[in-house]
Amino acid sequence: MTRLLTDSPATSSRHIRAHSTTGTERSMGDPEKHDSETSRPSAELAGGGEAMLLCFRRGLMWKLRRIFMWLFGVYIAIPFLIKLCPSIQAKLVFLNFVRVPYFIDLKKPQDQGLNHTYNFYLQPEEGINIGVWHTVPSQLWKEAQGKNQEWYERTLQSAHPVMLYLHGNAGTRYLPNHIPKVLSSLGYHVVTFDYRGWGDSEGSPSERGMTADAHFLYQWVKQKIAKKPLYIWGHSLGTGVATNLVRHLCDRGTPPDALILESPFTNIREEAKSHPFSMVYRYLPGFDWFFLDAITANDIQFASDENVNHISCPLLILHAEDDTVVPFHLGKKLYNMAAQSKSLNGHKVQFVPFPVTLGYRHKFIYRSPELPQILR
Repeated sequence: MTRLLTDSPATSSRHIRAHSTTGTERSMGDPEKHDSETSRPSAELAGGGEAMLLCFRRGLMWKLRRIFMWLFGVYIAIPFLIKLCPSIQAKLVFLNFVRVPYFIDLKKPQDQGLNHTYNFYLQPEEGINIGVWHTVPSQLWKEAQGKNQEWYERTLQSAHPVMLYLHGNAGTRYLPNHIPKVLSSLGYHVVTFDYRGWGDSEGSPSERGMTADAHFLYQWVKQKIAKKPLYIWGHSLGTGVATNLVRHLCDRGTPPDALILESPFTNIREEAKSHPFSMVYRYLPGFDWFFLDAITANDIQFASDENVNHISCPLLILHAEDDTVVPFHLGKKLYNMAAQSKSLNGHKVQFVPFPVTLGYRHKFIYRSPELPQILR
């Protein structure tokens, strides 16, 4: 009985050797099976990683496809939206809602370093008040401190010439291009203003309204200065206003002493077609019908190419070759038209280009050290 319950040491050792031998054979007898069992977890991990990467790629492609379809939809919708609502195109032409820089108190020009400038308001039409700045020649800046509007108006009767400055779109009479400071240092009075709908001026913008405001300011200055020299300077969109005004004056036999156009264009349709904003649609079939006809529908033309045939005063055109807003070739084209104009026959017509190397682009011609000599 005892022998059945307990084996002898020899018997036990045989059992242990047999058990260990069997285990060893199981573990070492089939190396391929062992390798496959060992590599199965790593293969499963690799397969899972590839599946996750594939899932990520599919999700990304789906999102990109949605974004592309959304952008394509917007691209297609914009022309139709402008065609249905031409007033949108008018806002894009005037950009009067873009007030750069924004946080400027136009009532306090002295805060912007113009301590010889006076701010006041005039009323070209009932219900329309427009903001005006009058900067006196820099020689008078000490005397100008603390003076009122009456004193500023009296100074217009001095021997100093006067420049009526017409700014472009997307700005105010603050004029970040610093032309008033430059002209003031050259001995000019500078009168500039915000058209109706710009800055703190009342009303809504239109080509007719802008031209009417410019004409009102011209007549106001003319009454103050009697027979003193009075020049008109227009920049960018302001060149279209300037040629409208000067054509009107010349047709009535009262031309200004000279007209200066900085970065001008031929007409608003050609400018819109050449503007960087139109690049993505320029070669779209029906571009003129969608975009340019919408401008005409708002009675916006600024046809300087037609106006120069009615101008009878000296004309100076300034344009930077690296201007990306109003391309240089438009200014050159306008000059060629003016040079052949019969109305300008006998008057000096001058075109001054500024090379790319100077980097004056659309707004920085005022930096030219040659500008004083050019204006003389």
